[in-house]
Amino acid sequence: MCGIVGFVGKKKAAPILLDGLSKLEYRGYDSAGIAVRDHAADPVVVKAKGRLAILSEKTNGGESVIGSCGIGHTRWATHGEPSETNAHPHATDDMNVIAVHNGIIENYQELKEKLMRHDYTFYSETDTEVAVKLIDYYYKKYQVGPIDAIAKAMVRIRGSYALAVMFKDYPDEIFAARKDSPMIIGVQDGECYIASDVPAILKYTRQVYYIGNLEMAHLVDGRAEFYNLDGDLVEKPLVTIDWDAEAAEKGGFEHFMMKEIHEQPKAVEDTIRSIVKEEDGKYSLDFSSVGITEEDIKDVSTIYFVACGSAYHVGVVAQYVIEDLTRLPVRVEVASEFRYRNPILDPNGLVVVISQSGETADTLAALRLAKEQGLKTLAIVNVVGSSIAREADYVFYTLAGPEISVATTKAYSAQLVASYLLALQFGLARGTISAEKAEEYEKELLSLPEKIKKILEDKERIQWFAAKQANAKDIFFIGRGIDYAICLEGSLKLKEISYIHSEAYAAGELKHGTISLIEDGTLVIGVATQSNLYEKTISNMVEVKSRGAYLMGLTGYGSYNLEDTADFTVYVPKTDEHFAASLAVVPLQLLGYYVSVAKGLDVDKPRNLAKSVTVE
Repeated sequence: MCGIVGFVGKKKAAPILLDGLSKLEYRGYDSAGIAVRDHAADPVVVKAKGRLAILSEKTNGGESVIGSCGIGHTRWATHGEPSETNAHPHATDDMNVIAVHNGIIENYQELKEKLMRHDYTFYSETDTEVAVKLIDYYYKKYQVGPIDAIAKAMVRIRGSYALAVMFKDYPDEIFAARKDSPMIIGVQDGECYIASDVPAILKYTRQVYYIGNLEMAHLVDGRAEFYNLDGDLVEKPLVTIDWDAEAAEKGGFEHFMMKEIHEQPKAVEDTIRSIVKEEDGKYSLDFSSVGITEEDIKDVSTIYFVACGSAYHVGVVAQYVIEDLTRLPVRVEVASEFRYRNPILDPNGLVVVISQSGETADTLAALRLAKEQGLKTLAIVNVVGSSIAREADYVFYTLAGPEISVATTKAYSAQLVASYLLALQFGLARGTISAEKAEEYEKELLSLPEKIKKILEDKERIQWFAAKQANAKDIFFIGRGIDYAICLEGSLKLKEISYIHSEAYAAGELKHGTISLIEDGTLVIGVATQSNLYEKTISNMVEVKSRGAYLMGLTGYGSYNLEDTADFTVYVPKTDEHFAASLAVVPLQLLGYYVSVAKGLDVDKPRNLAKSVTVE
């Protein structure tokens, strides 16, 4: 959500800022801007409403803006409508302080009123302008340096922020501060970079620092210094990002989403092989990288999965799988609800939080709530060094690589197999799965990547079907058990990128009201991969067909009698039914993608959405 880029070095800054911002377009935005300084000269601020291409055109690709120190931003409107006035960077009237900001300042109105009493005026509707002028206020009133001024402002600000700040009195230097919003600092060859996400600077460096919560950074003379709120220096390890620049490029695909759909076999296999070890033809689980031991597992009496969006849907699948394989009670919680309902938690429970970015605001808050109540926490995340990864007791890293498209595919699939592996490890530790049975499951998991490839080979058939659905107004997904969990994700994929209203229902619930919405031609997608529920799901599909629905069926190879009921049927390879979601979700991802393409929409940047949701 929003993007920040900063650069200070020897090269021209503006082209680097624009290039970095282009790598963050997937985060969602409605305006963009840059501020650049040429040593002691006055800074130049350029803003544009709409796409980054407009800002690039205004600055001739950045070539018309002189200076080797600058900050840039892509804004997703929260306070104030999308406009050039509300776009970042924001500055004081005398251009003494200029800054860009991600996050939400909750008490901005209170701070604004304080500043107005001290003769500050405001030109925008944003909370960011308040932060900029608050820093200026402390800088001038107490005649302190930038670090002290920013620290004083941080103490007064409530909410979340990542700030990159320039001061008139400190040419060729950038200052930064962070609370709950992601930010990294990169260094390379005597130059420094700031970004809110890795892809923005991968082209220039893979050597980064992760600035901690409630910490500040000072970029000067090609090095980065870090400070806590007391103004004391903080030592930071330099971390090497193991992604390469190509991993954040489209690689010949029309959209990132299609590229990432095709990367799922590798993401799934890499994640599985990080845990499943093979020696002399024997397979075993090694959770040493996660940090949770068998003794830790034996102490767990309840598991709580807490997540948002697609990650929440992973938790729904995991609930079915883990309860069946371990006989442990599992609850699945929407993070934004969990944190506010004052939950009653089992003191021996384990809270598992799932987040691709590791920065999802509600999920991070839920993690902190669990820790405050004394529960152990385990994070399933894709970004090394992210806030959730740093704060959880145990961390299971998925190895999906950078995911750029707003609609998650490969990260979701990697999270799914991570949850399966947790189920196996818990089953072994608790004695509900034998070592022999666990090895069978492990071999089956390792077969999933090839089976996903098999599904992708038949994508043109789904493309043909999707083209016929581009004018649909309402689509319903129905299934039972794990199939219902699959429907949740399939429905979300469709609605978030095609803008078609779609809903997922537990098939048995249709008769309790929803069936009244079915009329002639309404597309209903029935998912039926679970043999013990197959006949019941078919009967629900017959119910809607008798009321005029047009049926798509999704099932495993061999269940060909589904064609007697469905108008169009998609088959996926057989696997152990606990793992069916990993295969059945792929045709639904493709369906959402191809419907969006048929409608001529921007698949990678759906309206109103952002990749990393770092505000409530």
